[in-house]
Amino acid sequence: MTDDIDAPPVLGLDAAAFERLVVDELDRLPDDMVDGLDNVVFVVEDRPEDGSLDLLGLYDGWALTERERYGGVGELPDRIIVYREPHLAVCADEGELRDEIHTTLVHEIAHFYGIDDERLHELGWA
Repeated sequence: MTDDIDAPPVLGLDAAAFERLVVDELDRLPDDMVDGLDNVVFVVEDRPEDGSLDLLGLYDGWALTERERYGGVGELPDRIIVYREPHLAVCADEGELRDEIHTTLVHEIAHFYGIDDERLHELGWA
C-alpha cells in the first residue's frame, strides 16, 4: 500500500510554472494589502520540511503586532513560503489551484499583519 504523501499530484506543474502562478496571484492582490509588507520575501518550495502534504503555506517571521525593533543591519527578511506539491495534491484544475494559491497568500500575509488563524477562519481565509 502506498502512503498518501507519495501519491502523485493531480496537476503536473513543474516548479517554474507553479511559481509563475504564484507571481500572477500575488500581482492580483490589492495594493493596500501588499504595500505594507516590509522586508518580506516570497518563496516557493516543493514541500514543508517534514515532507507532508498538509501545509499549503507558512509565514516565517515576526508579525507587525509582535515587533519592538525591526529592520536592523544584517537582519534576514521574513518569508512567506508557498508549498507547490501540497497545492497540486488538493486541486483538480488550474482554476482551483489559482484560487487556493490566492487564499494561501492572503492567509500568510494576514499573519504578517498579526491576524491569527482563529480570526482568519472567521473571515473565511483559513
